[in-house]
Amino acid sequence: MSHDKPLSEVSTYGKDTPIGRPDTDGRAAVFVPSPSFDAANNANIRLGAGIVGFGNPDGTLTVYFESNRFDESSLHKWENKARKAYDRMVMGAPTVSKAKLSANMLEQVGIIDGMGIHLKQLERLEQWLAHSNALDTAPAGPVTLWKTK
Repeated sequence: MSHDKPLSEVSTYGKDTPIGRPDTDGRAAVFVPSPSFDAANNANIRLGAGIVGFGNPDGTLTVYFESNRFDESSLHKWENKARKAYDRMVMGAPTVSKAKLSANMLEQVGIIDGMGIHLKQLERLEQWLAHSNALDTAPAGPVTLWKTK
């Protein structure tokens, strides 16, 4: 007998979410925690973290994150945290700042690649940073470029 899950429990990601680990300069998703994020079971993802990742074939997400837990001055800005997490991900660097999560725990707010960050939902990122008491780390706008063609 089939048991239908309520929509809030369905674990999936959007059509804009890249699938599989990107190569160097490849596309990955930028995430913020959703209202169903379980902070108690994901304590490594600290408030204000830059969270990037990709979708897995099983409907989960693999994310890399940077929380600047050692208060490094070069990682004060959110976009620098997201960039560091992205660099770790594309290089396949060993790290404890990595997790496999149910897709309903996170909301995709944009895309990151080797050229920069393009946020489609800057206001959701700002809400996450305000909740984290880190609004001063927010990017100046929806597009942050670190490399041009």
